[in-house]
Amino acid sequence: MLRKTWKHIKILLILIIILVCLPHSILPHRIDDAEKDDLENYLKLNESEHRLIEFKDEDEALKLKLVQLDIINKSRKKSNASPVRLDILASRVANKMCREAAENEYIGHWNLAGEEPYLRYAFAGGYDHVSENAYGEWSSDNYSVSSSVISSMMKLGHGKFMAERAPENGHKLNIIDKSHNFVGIGFYLSGKQFRYYEEFIDRYFEFENIPVEVRVNDPCKITVKTNGQNFLYYVIIYRESWPQPLTPAQISKRGSYRDNTNEEYKEMSAWDLSRYRNGTIYEIPLSFSQEGLFYIQIFSDKKEITKPASFNTKGKSPESGIVIKVKR
Repeated sequence: MLRKTWKHIKILLILIIILVCLPHSILPHRIDDAEKDDLENYLKLNESEHRLIEFKDEDEALKLKLVQLDIINKSRKKSNASPVRLDILASRVANKMCREAAENEYIGHWNLAGEEPYLRYAFAGGYDHVSENAYGEWSSDNYSVSSSVISSMMKLGHGKFMAERAPENGHKLNIIDKSHNFVGIGFYLSGKQFRYYEEFIDRYFEFENIPVEVRVNDPCKITVKTNGQNFLYYVIIYRESWPQPLTPAQISKRGSYRDNTNEEYKEMSAWDLSRYRNGTIYEIPLSFSQEGLFYIQIFSDKKEITKPASFNTKGKSPESGIVIKVKR
């Protein structure tokens, strides 16, 4: 009897040791309460977002993106960058771009309409600053479309970004940029083509009264709400002509993109901006003397400057991506 009992105890001990030593990845995954709440929150956000509804993620796709979000945040953590949250609108912008790029067999930062990332995000209704990573691959045979394949290919694309070495490491630097606090994730897999895009977002303001379109010389204003801890430091407005259509071959040859244009239309310094502040709200009057697209970048600082002084934006990141169409 004693021998049998001891034998059972030894078997039980061996089983406990095996379970303790097994890698967590091959044990059943238990979703804790925080993770479940996070998923439920994103599902609600996905349902309440009505912009670009035709590029809305199904629940399974959203779950895959949350897995990818964790991979992105692990990459950021290694560089002491804070985690980013998933942005639903930016993800739909990325979905749209991925689908067009895959169906037309190109990879790049412009779409067929000739629009850069900041134009595409703004035209979808975004006002924040966006920075894009683009990845694609293709096969001579059709891909097998499944959740596991999509997940592994997104992980591969992100891994290639993180494997970059200076000076050709723009994608990696974008991922670990400490100013980012949201990211849009897009993918598209069909036939022989796969595309994966990351749209990193800098969101620090709330905006109101942003006109989509105004007429030349008509007065307008933009309302910027800060968090009460920062003050507007600098505003620069770039002008560009209407985008021109591009072919897939032209897009693929273009490589990286600039986050501005060569044509600076207007600058506003901190002491100019301080005149428009009421508490945490700035109401900035604007007018435009030319036709075109006007791209507005806003910078902030913890200190308010109310009198002319020397300043520069070195080390600062734009915190807006407003685009206003101006027509006659």
